[in-house]
Amino acid sequence: MSPSGFEARAAQQSPARRARKASMADVARLAGVSAQTVSRVSNGHSSVVESTREQVLEAMRQLGYRPNSAARALKYGEFRTIGVILFSLSSVGNSRTLEAIVDSAAQEGYAITLIPVAVPTQDGVLGAFTRLGELAVDAVIVIMEVHLLDAATVSLPVGVPVVVVDSNGGDRYTVVDTDQADGARRAVGHLLDLGHRTAWHVAGPEDSYAAEGRAVAWRAALEEAGVPVPPMARGDWTSGSGYRAGLALADEPDCTAVFAANDQMALGLLRAFHERGRVVPRDISVVGFDDLPDATSFIPPLTTVHQDFAEVGRRCVERVLRQVQHRRTEPGTTLVPTRLVVRGSTAPPRA
Repeated sequence: MSPSGFEARAAQQSPARRARKASMADVARLAGVSAQTVSRVSNGHSSVVESTREQVLEAMRQLGYRPNSAARALKYGEFRTIGVILFSLSSVGNSRTLEAIVDSAAQEGYAITLIPVAVPTQDGVLGAFTRLGELAVDAVIVIMEVHLLDAATVSLPVGVPVVVVDSNGGDRYTVVDTDQADGARRAVGHLLDLGHRTAWHVAGPEDSYAAEGRAVAWRAALEEAGVPVPPMARGDWTSGSGYRAGLALADEPDCTAVFAANDQMALGLLRAFHERGRVVPRDISVVGFDDLPDATSFIPPLTTVHQDFAEVGRRCVERVLRQVQHRRTEPGTTLVPTRLVVRGSTAPPRA
């Protein structure tokens, strides 16, 4: 439709029609298309020609039309909304996973409703599901992280499509996770291949599933290589906890290589070693986990394990929408591969 034709149609809209709430039929008349085409545009279908889509969107803007999600849900049995239950936004991994889920859901034409849970308990989980039920969602993604599903008293409600991130509950639920063990093995293997006698470890919090997976794999990799397993330090994902661990490790004469469970704690290690006169990587090598965008700006740039958060988010949305489509649960675990990114914080030990 030409701009003049569109403007002429807009001018023909009666004052009474403009005063009441615009309907899909009104948008169709103004855009010069069928109501079915307007519906396709509203639902984000890719089958609409881009020029037609722009006509429909402009007509919506002219009329102040907003798709009625409740009516659509009654007609098609869906709300085009995914609920996300999240126990912590403070960790970089959780926030980046959430960002990836939001982006992937938008590409599929779905909105996200976020329900943060302050205390990770069974009551907290059930309360979050109740709130999501009231807000009308088609499915739920739970960014678990903590060891909730390990306890026999903790379970997720049945009857709703669910995908869980960071959990070992694949025998009961659909789980999507980074391959934590493979990432840790890559980090340890890199340090041993450089010639270090062993690799020390700064682990994440005890209640974190991801932290435990990385710590268990770290120990297993050392044992399989037949090298000493040094005492493990414990952090809380923050750079401050890495700094405190680094001050202690700097006093260990046999410590020439450290694998930190995330990049934030690795940053704290770099600061502690600098303050104690331990030059990285000449005196001590450091490997992180996550591959934060700022990892290249650390001094020196950080060798780290790359997590593909975008792929985790995509697979979460894919798996949960597949459950919506087939109307059945699909227990099992999907692991997203990692890769080692070698930068300037690792080198062979001094002779």
